[in-house]
Amino acid sequence: MVVCSLVRMSRRSVVNFVSLGSRAVSLLHGNYHRPLHTSICNNSSLPTGGFKPEKVAVVTKTTRYEFEQQRYRYAGLSEDDLRQLLAMKGSSYSGLLERHNIHTNNVEHIVKSLRKEGIEVRVVKRGEYDEEVVRWADAIISAGGDGTMLLVASKVLSKDKPVVGVNTDPERWLWRQRIRLHLEGTGINPIPVDLHELQLSLEQHSQAHRITTKDSHFSKPSLLPIRSLNEIFIGESLSSRASYYEISVDDGPWEKQKSSGLSICTGTGSKAWSYNINKLAEQAVEEVLKIGKSQTGLDIPLNRDFIGKVTDEYNESLVFSPHDQRLLYSVREPIVNRVFSSSRQRGFASRVCVRSRCWDACMVVDGGTSFEFNDGAFATISMSEEDQLRTVLLEN
Repeated sequence: MVVCSLVRMSRRSVVNFVSLGSRAVSLLHGNYHRPLHTSICNNSSLPTGGFKPEKVAVVTKTTRYEFEQQRYRYAGLSEDDLRQLLAMKGSSYSGLLERHNIHTNNVEHIVKSLRKEGIEVRVVKRGEYDEEVVRWADAIISAGGDGTMLLVASKVLSKDKPVVGVNTDPERWLWRQRIRLHLEGTGINPIPVDLHELQLSLEQHSQAHRITTKDSHFSKPSLLPIRSLNEIFIGESLSSRASYYEISVDDGPWEKQKSSGLSICTGTGSKAWSYNINKLAEQAVEEVLKIGKSQTGLDIPLNRDFIGKVTDEYNESLVFSPHDQRLLYSVREPIVNRVFSSSRQRGFASRVCVRSRCWDACMVVDGGTSFEFNDGAFATISMSEEDQLRTVLLEN
């Protein structure tokens, strides 16, 4: 995957990437063990041969402007009606339209540049992106934000298919591990619901899981055709209802748990939701230090600078490398009593098994794809070297 900055990229940067010759071939199919920084210069400096895809799919996000248009399309609202409605909601019609136009123009720049090089281009919206598009394309460009990139990455199962992520928040990417999911048992619906595209209410979300197919039973583990770059979340759809499940870490003993849900993330995801689940505030650190000082009699400084340093060091320890082959599981707000326990609120693992005892639960991949996961469903969550994404950053 290549992550590019729309602000800093020239129109030809994406085309230059797919024409980098032997250097790009080595990058996509060879063995790189350190971050690569590629400077795009004029065409004369580029090698003449090498990897050049014949077919590229450009997956575009649904802008907020498009979403609002689709939302009220069947009400027959005019543009003026939409403008007034957005104003009543405290949203800026002109601001949404401006951002929509910027996105659209950037997509057009990408498409025109690729077609100028004789590359066949297929532009698809989020809702149209599926396994058939992945099979068709020699390379895939995600034109949108982090959510679009996560969706694109989740359906690319081969580590040899390049993915170009075009967004305004680039990082230095190399190998990134991803999570694979095996499901078995009952209480499973193998057909997912797209949370981003549909924007469903709780009732609509539950109905969507039930009407897509009849309740399925898997007598043996079935590998889902999706990979998670950030995290898997398991929990009741209604956030105020406690999630009941059983968990086994690295084939260890089973433990009955009740909590606000279970998060299992990669190193990439350790900077996202998982980080916010586990991070400490300075107020909590200060109170713990005060107790430690009173209990030990040690001269522990309680000034803002020291408390801030302790807080930052702890929170920074929650982040780990994207190519780390370990999973980090986090139990949100565990309930502990005579029946339910939580021996560790978080920890690293190579394999996590979860048996659902929930009533109306789901297993959500990267915050965007939801699978029904009710009583009787059994999930095995792990990593495989086959699922890694090879990623680079293009810089001007």
